[in-house]
Order: sequence, then structure tokens, then C-alpha cells
Amino acid sequence: MILPIVAYGDPVLKKEAKDISKDYPNLDTLLENMFETMYNAYGVGLAAPQIGLPIRLFLIDTTPFSEDEDLTEEEQKSLDGFKRVFINAKITNEEGEEWAFNEGCLSIPDVREDVFRKPNITIEYLDENFEAHTEKFEGLVARVIQHEYDHIEGVLFTDKLSSLKKRLIKGRLSNISKGKIKVDYRMRFPDQKKRR
Repeated sequence: MILPIVAYGDPVLKKEAKDISKDYPNLDTLLENMFETMYNAYGVGLAAPQIGLPIRLFLIDTTPFSEDEDLTEEEQKSLDGFKRVFINAKITNEEGEEWAFNEGCLSIPDVREDVFRKPNITIEYLDENFEAHTEKFEGLVARVIQHEYDHIEGVLFTDKLSSLKKRLIKGRLSNISKGKIKVDYRMRFPDQKKRR
């Protein structure tokens, strides 16, 4: 089932999410619905807060990124088929020299800005079977993970912009929160009056 994606301005996007346990109700169905919702919106990642759930859960499928002709063959290979579920994730290390990449977000449609992030991360997480993993990721895969991880920490990519950039996009963000935007996927706006 395709779920509505929560728009910028909803308080759930600014909350630090809570861990879940193995007996979280209907987790398999939730994961299935989240993947379907993400694919329907042409996203490469989706976090539970983006569908209104303040829980530490996000998923990623970077395969669509692998078709970007601006990437090196090595980058394309690392992205192709990378599909994961992250439950109760904790980034334990970020290192390397920060680099900029133009990011967007399904909760903030039609806003894209350069965001600086470190290229290498170590993350501890549980997969969909609640098996524990500690892994290192780099480059664009690390960046997608960092972006989705920020969601479960109550942070949006727009929070990482300079005060000048924030002022420049303030009107567009206000319009998103009021539902004054055209999107081709279902969204839920903070004022609840406008639904798609």
C-alpha cells in the first residue's frame, strides 16, 4: 500500500525517533509499504518519520542512482543493487574530508541544495530479521545512509544549509508546509486540509 509522505513542517520530522523491538506490530507489512511508497515517489531512501512514524527505521535502494551517467563506473557499481533495511541504527563514526553533493528529499519536494557530509561512515544497525551488523560505507552509499539517518535524528537536509541559503528557500518551504505545491505522489501536509 502506498502511504502518504509527510511534508516539511510536520512536527514528526523534527523529533528524535525511538528504537523498536522485534515484536513491533506488522513490521513486515510496514517495510513492504515503505518500499512501495519510496518506489512510487522515485526515491532512493525513506525513513519512518517521513510516513508519520517516530521510530528508528529507514530503508534504502540506491539502484536508480547507478544509472547516473555523471558517475564513475566504480560509483555506479557500488550503487547498483544496494538495498537495505536499517533498524535502530547508530552512526558511530564519520571521517574524511567533507564534500558537497546536491541533495533533495521526498518530504521537501522541488528543493535541492548542496549539502556537505563526510565520505566515510561506520554504522551499527539491525536488519529486517533483527540481526545485528556493524559496517563501513563510503561515497554516495554513505551519503544516502547519512541523509536517511538524519531523519531518525529529527534533522532535515535543510537544517545543514547556511543561514543565507535558508533565507533564500524560506518561501518555498512555507509553501510546501501549506500544501501549495504540485507533486506526483501522495503527501500529507501539516495543515491537514490538503491531501493528495
